[in-house]
Amino acid sequence: MSEKRKPVPTPPPPNEDEIRFGDQLAVLPIRNAVLFPGAVAPFDVGREKSVALVEEIASQGSPVIAIFAQRDPSTDDPGLEDLYPVGCAARVLKALKHSSGNYSLILQGVTRIRLKALTQITPYLKARIVRVEAAATEDVEAEALAMSLRDVAKQVIQLMPDLPREAASLIDTIQAPGALADLVAANLDAPVEEKAQLIETSDVKERIRKVLRLLTRQLEILKMRDRINSQIKEEMGKNQREYVLRQQLKAIKEELGEDEGDQGDLDGLEERLAKANLPSEADSVAKKQLKRLRSMQVGSAEYTVVRTYLDWILDLPWVAATEDNMEIGEVRRVLDEDHYGLDKVKKRIVEYLAVRKLKKDKKGPILCLIGPPGVGKTSLGKSIARALGRKFVRISLGGVHDEAAIRGHRRTYVGALPGQIIQGMKKASTVNPVFMMDEVDKIGHDFRGDPSAALLEVLDPEQNNSFADHYLEIPYDLSHVMFIATANVSDPIPPPLKDRMEILEIPGYTRREKLAIARQHLIPKQLEEHGLTDDQCNITDEAVEEVIEHYTREAGVRSLERTIASVIRGVAVKVAEGDTESRTIKTEDDLRGYLGPIKYTSEVAERTEETGVATGLAWTSVGGEILFIEATRMFGTGKLQLTGQLGDVMKESAHAALSYVRSNAARYCIPQDFLEKSDVHIHIPAGAMPKDGPSAGITMFTALVSLLTGSRVRHDVAMTGEISLRGRVLPIGGLKEKTLAAHRAGIKRVIVPERNKADLEEVPREVRDELEFVFVNRLDDVLNAALEASPRPSEPYTEQTVPSAGAASTQASSN
Repeated sequence: MSEKRKPVPTPPPPNEDEIRFGDQLAVLPIRNAVLFPGAVAPFDVGREKSVALVEEIASQGSPVIAIFAQRDPSTDDPGLEDLYPVGCAARVLKALKHSSGNYSLILQGVTRIRLKALTQITPYLKARIVRVEAAATEDVEAEALAMSLRDVAKQVIQLMPDLPREAASLIDTIQAPGALADLVAANLDAPVEEKAQLIETSDVKERIRKVLRLLTRQLEILKMRDRINSQIKEEMGKNQREYVLRQQLKAIKEELGEDEGDQGDLDGLEERLAKANLPSEADSVAKKQLKRLRSMQVGSAEYTVVRTYLDWILDLPWVAATEDNMEIGEVRRVLDEDHYGLDKVKKRIVEYLAVRKLKKDKKGPILCLIGPPGVGKTSLGKSIARALGRKFVRISLGGVHDEAAIRGHRRTYVGALPGQIIQGMKKASTVNPVFMMDEVDKIGHDFRGDPSAALLEVLDPEQNNSFADHYLEIPYDLSHVMFIATANVSDPIPPPLKDRMEILEIPGYTRREKLAIARQHLIPKQLEEHGLTDDQCNITDEAVEEVIEHYTREAGVRSLERTIASVIRGVAVKVAEGDTESRTIKTEDDLRGYLGPIKYTSEVAERTEETGVATGLAWTSVGGEILFIEATRMFGTGKLQLTGQLGDVMKESAHAALSYVRSNAARYCIPQDFLEKSDVHIHIPAGAMPKDGPSAGITMFTALVSLLTGSRVRHDVAMTGEISLRGRVLPIGGLKEKTLAAHRAGIKRVIVPERNKADLEEVPREVRDELEFVFVNRLDDVLNAALEASPRPSEPYTEQTVPSAGAASTQASSN
């Protein structure tokens, strides 16, 4: 039965003998409905022909018209073919006219009629019709079908609470099987086509079977709907019950004073979790912990631990990423704007960006910048982040000696937190930041673990897509991060860790590079920080060169920046006192007023004025340095004494140099018995600084030959190289840093092993152009390039005469 249409109590069907009509009736086409005999139903009339029909019969008493359903409801002016052939003769019970001119009719079906032909088209339809006689139904089968139809109809009525209670009683009052089938059919919720088939079926038993099939189908639909509604109500009842219980629990806790206000915030956590778009594993863990949290007491310690853990999961970036700046020209401009030089690092960043542009899923590089302090390693990381348009995160690993600093603590410990890697990712709030790890060469290790071993997973592109932090215990993807490590020296870095990083060495700066950096970066920065302008404080290039030469001695520019800041502070004091005169800092005298006397002078010429002194080159963690090797002899028994806190390798080099001199004494015009009654002492100043390595071998040899022959070493010569007992000069490392140190010290000629010739390509062209390089294979070549004159024999030692290095020089000169 229809849910929307309520059955209208129907009076007993009219006696067909009393309602007489001829074989022609006015026709009223209806849409989306079928009128059955005995049924009373309202209809709205608005079409022009239909309105004309109603106005024509309005004056008649209880007029009878023919009702036929349209096949297509969209047809406005139906003809014979547009109407179903069987309809119903109906009596007009009431006609109401609206203000719009339309009518509302209440019709009562009388009997079935068949449409034969249309006899009138205008002003309304009129047709010739024939009554459809119903067959007799006085048998047992018809009664049984009627009983089944009555039972099913009552079941349908029970499942439709919006139907009036009188509907079931009405069904019981109708005994005629055909009238019962028509009543049920009139109230069925079925398409017009199926209802048209029912009104066309004149056989009562067949009609009841068709109605029964349709009604049974509707009964199953209603039962299914009832089951669905019951399930929904049950689920809603369960949720409602849970809500009520939680509200009651909350009220009880408030009465007990146990409610801290956090329980209500769990709904906010659930909303954040729904919007976080977490990976499946992280989402599963978070939901499980949230479920645990709801069952905990707010004041318990475990509640705080779980709540903090959930906050960490939700605060971490899992998918949020910044878009890389793919304009290579713009990246180059930003890198050049922030840093002068450093072409090797800039080239590597541009290469990565070019590959990233061609292959979108390229993993982030893992770089390690190695260089002396103050050359801009850390600031270069910030510049790279700015050029790529990424977030920048920095952690310092200097002095870290606990593995938990990298991997975090397990949540079983009180106050546990994730490691610095996860903390840095939370701070970055994106999955692809530039992550700088400073001082990776200064990591310590003890009984608590080795942090450098924990870094192996972080810095391995094949593993860091599932980094496991002890606190999170959820795999975290670090493959999109650009890691940049910094170090001063590479030796302390464990080989497995070094193997995972791409090493980029950053050398110290030349004088010209320092001047450019000071002019482009340091001076403008310090003027801005001190609130001065170029007009108030003008530091010329001559003044900067003077500061570089006599007030700083470093590979980087950190001390240079501090010194420039001291000058600007001095000017700022005078400006603050009311002296607004413009100042130009140009000469040494101008600088002395702000910085005091000069701090560094060239000791090379002064020290090498005596025999037995040679200038060597050393590599240190802060860049290259020059060192002086002094040799002297005294009365003794042929011993070699070494001082200056030398390492074992350097001591062995000294012994090898002395052995070669003794074995070739005749070649250098040195008496064979020069060690019989004298000792030789080799000293390297700056005794508080440990020194080691084989590269001072040729310098010690040159100092010994100079001492024993009386020939001075040229003051503008520095040298580096390892020696062998056969007189060969072997290659060394760190040539670039050593060469820069010689350039800073004012050296003009550098003696280098022949096999290091290829390493000069790394030395800046400016330095190569200002220095003379002498490449040597044998020690004789070293003497020819280093000594002022050819070796001459020295006076033999006697018991009465034990000259110093200076005396030996005097005696040699007098001879």
